[in-house]
Amino acid sequence: MDENIKITNLRETPELIPSAAQWFSSKWEIPTEEYETSMRESAESRAPVPQWFAVTDARGKITAGAGIIKNDFHDRKDLSPNLCALFVEEQHRRRGIAGKLLDFARESMRRAGIPKLYLVTEHTSFYERYGWRHTADATGDDGVKMRVYEAEC
Repeated sequence: MDENIKITNLRETPELIPSAAQWFSSKWEIPTEEYETSMRESAESRAPVPQWFAVTDARGKITAGAGIIKNDFHDRKDLSPNLCALFVEEQHRRRGIAGKLLDFARESMRRAGIPKLYLVTEHTSFYERYGWRHTADATGDDGVKMRVYEAEC
């Protein structure tokens, strides 16, 4: 990973919340306000969940990010908390950023006393490279079938 890339927990840098909320919204088509509400909850409550992470380059521009929420819009409410909204800008892919971000999120949960982290995806084989294992299937709130992965924190 490029040494000029920095992973930040947004609860530690609340000044990034407005721009991070806009960035996530532009990637996932969820209203900016919903991201900002969750990010502010993270910064104010200090509870283990939610948490939001942003990767910034040397100029402070967000190039990747992910969050941790209770449930990522699926029917397996028992598999919680969920890593969500993982995204790396295309020009920054294949540099190990996603793996570093996944590790950072798991470590954050481990420090908070959370033993496992889950995620839902339609992808196959990507997350296995980073130590995640397919554990169940789920149906999204939109009816789409997804794979549920888990990883020890």
